[in-house]
Amino acid sequence: MAEASPPTTPSSLISAIKRLLRPLVRLMIAKGLGLPALIDLLKEVYVSVAEQEFPTASKKQTDSRISVLTGVHRKDVKRLRTLKLEEFVAPRSIGLGPMVVARWLSNASMIDATGQPLPLPRQADSAGSASFDGLVEGVSKDIRPRALLDEWVRLGVARLDGQGRVVLNQAAFIPEKGFDEKAFYLGRNVHDHLAVAGNNLLGLGNPTLERSVHYTGLTEESAKILMEAAERLGMQSLLAVNRLALDLADKDRNKADASRRLNIGLYLYDGPTTLNGPNGGDAVK
Repeated sequence: MAEASPPTTPSSLISAIKRLLRPLVRLMIAKGLGLPALIDLLKEVYVSVAEQEFPTASKKQTDSRISVLTGVHRKDVKRLRTLKLEEFVAPRSIGLGPMVVARWLSNASMIDATGQPLPLPRQADSAGSASFDGLVEGVSKDIRPRALLDEWVRLGVARLDGQGRVVLNQAAFIPEKGFDEKAFYLGRNVHDHLAVAGNNLLGLGNPTLERSVHYTGLTEESAKILMEAAERLGMQSLLAVNRLALDLADKDRNKADASRRLNIGLYLYDGPTTLNGPNGGDAVK
């Protein structure tokens, strides 16, 4: 009996992978990471994914099986399986920051009529008005408000105005500076987006929300109008979800089954239409 031929990878998938790799390769070249470095990283990730996500119910996971699954040489598999994987953890400045921003943007006394964050005095007055120090201490007493403020100023997340009030520069915790912080969000957000798209493509479970509106053939003026509208409407949506999420998180605190993580993202791309890009037309995907 003839052996079954291995499945052929769809050309559409190959084309999609090549396209999604382009910005990653551009980033790696810009930061001095050449092909050998990427190959080493890929070997490590291939072995980790095969071991953790492709187990067998009746057989022990062996170096040989992982080698067959991944194409990584068995000697490399053996070596890589002994390595302790580096944990993907947020930089210290990110641990508390997003929680403070979320509380700021959901507190009616700290935002204006349009939902934008109001400048906050460092400390509350005698009437107990809203203050930055009170906001931070309401989230955690493990870090001094001044220490967090100094870090935010360094990263460009906040600044002090002429009255000494703390002004949130953006309605989301996206540092203007701080390479480690930006790299963390790259790893988390793009991973989550790819995980959703990959699961949808493989048909794993119920389809998960992954939508975009995309247009080509626009003038620079029209693109600017759309970008401004997307930023305004997108932030309104995120702020509304943020308020609901905080309410639910407070209700779920200390529950035994509170083990789910949710990431709701928003991105905007603006660039020229290229020969290998999407061709004409408009669509909601």
